[in-house]
Amino acid sequence: MAGGDDTLRARLAELEARCAALAAEKATLEVRIAALDEEKRHYRWLAESTTDLISRHARDGTFLYASQAARDLLGYEPEELIGVSAYDLFHPSDLADLLNKSPRVYYHDGFYQQTYRFRAKAGHYVWFETTSRTRRDPASGELLDILCVSRDVSRRIRAEANRERLARVVESTTDYVLFVDGDERIFTSNEAARRLLGLPRDGQRVCLERAYTAESLAVLREIVLPAVARYGSWSGELAMRGPKGPVPVLSVVLAHHGPGAEPDHLSLLNRDISLRQAAEAQARRHQEQIAHANRLATTGELASNIAHELNQPLGAIANYTSGALMQLAADPGRPAGDLELPLSRINDQVQRLAERLRHIRHFVRKGQTRPRPVVLLEVVDAACRLCEWQYQQGGIALEHELPETLPRVLADPVALEQVLVNLLLNALEASRGWPGATRVAIRAHRSGPREVTVTVSDQGPGIDAAQAERLFTPFHTTRPDGLGMGLAISHSLMEAMGGSLALAPPDGSDGATFAGTLQAEPGTLPRPRPD
Repeated sequence: MAGGDDTLRARLAELEARCAALAAEKATLEVRIAALDEEKRHYRWLAESTTDLISRHARDGTFLYASQAARDLLGYEPEELIGVSAYDLFHPSDLADLLNKSPRVYYHDGFYQQTYRFRAKAGHYVWFETTSRTRRDPASGELLDILCVSRDVSRRIRAEANRERLARVVESTTDYVLFVDGDERIFTSNEAARRLLGLPRDGQRVCLERAYTAESLAVLREIVLPAVARYGSWSGELAMRGPKGPVPVLSVVLAHHGPGAEPDHLSLLNRDISLRQAAEAQARRHQEQIAHANRLATTGELASNIAHELNQPLGAIANYTSGALMQLAADPGRPAGDLELPLSRINDQVQRLAERLRHIRHFVRKGQTRPRPVVLLEVVDAACRLCEWQYQQGGIALEHELPETLPRVLADPVALEQVLVNLLLNALEASRGWPGATRVAIRAHRSGPREVTVTVSDQGPGIDAAQAERLFTPFHTTRPDGLGMGLAISHSLMEAMGGSLALAPPDGSDGATFAGTLQAEPGTLPRPRPD
């Protein structure tokens, strides 16, 4: 009996050990199951939290599962998609592309990617990029389901379409478009630039010296590139190399910014302005011809002044010559030194006459308008001298007092004198015969850091609003014998010199005031007033 008890006790101990092992194994399994459940919940949480649509489909495309992203991407609740074939929501054109693929792609190889349009609940289409993987039974190889991850790529597709459209526009435009790297090498260009510069089509990089003249290349390196590095862009006129010589262009240089852009890469857009420059030159020539004709007409109006200018020194010369001859007749043997005074006076009058003739000839001479720094007071004095005789005949005082502190202005002296003469003669015509009109005043003042304004004011009837709107229109005149070109030409001449001419707003006094504004000479600052 004792032996049997020992056997039973041994077997019982063995069973208890096995039970303990099973219990430990059960506890381990429970831990593993709990871990698997936790991992399953984690993966489900990831699937439900991602912004991509995760879905599972049957062989015919029917939804077996859809994540919560369906709500945000398509407007469907996930439950609404279960049992619906995804193929029914494809854009017809994209479905045809998918079905025309070889079945090996999405059935046998087990992995494929497709970009297509998918219809949302609201009826519009969303661009999807879907990565799919098939799952098969290991034993039979039968297709079990298809797992898909779909991402909304509408923004990317639109951006790519925009880039493609812009690329086609850049390639087809007649502007010369260049893309340059940090080593000043052209790595891309459009068709127009390739034709102009003879660049290769294979993308071979060539130096920027091949595109621009030496002078423009110096401007690019010394001015343009530092400006682009600081401000991001620059625009101005340059000259490119062409098969028949330099081609003037209006250039816009832009720095590349944004994701993926190289910081030292630049875009250079160049528009041929040869025709524009030719048209501008023709317009300048035409304007100069009209201005010359106006000066000739003005000279006709100043004929009496010219006669006076000539008559006065000629009369003085005649008087001094007559006096000298009388002295010689009275005493033929007198020393020549006694004639020094009349001869010097004659010389002075000859010089004065020559100066007047040079001034009149200079005024009527045909030439180009070339602004340069000039002293405003000198031009005003010259214009007043030309009009002085008319003002004396009309009984109107001509007043001008310009501050000595005014800087020089950028102007063509002849053109500016013509503008002032036109304004002075108009002011005289408005004042002549008008009750209470006794004077015309020329004033000037600094109107800005780089501006000087000169005004001509009369005491005539003024200009009403209806006339003011057409003052500078060619052939518009209020004078019976006027051509209507003086103010129009004056306006054009002021603009050609970089300035402006306008009728000043009424200030409550009688008459009209015209204000011409010119740029001051660079680097000139207001002088301090003396204490």
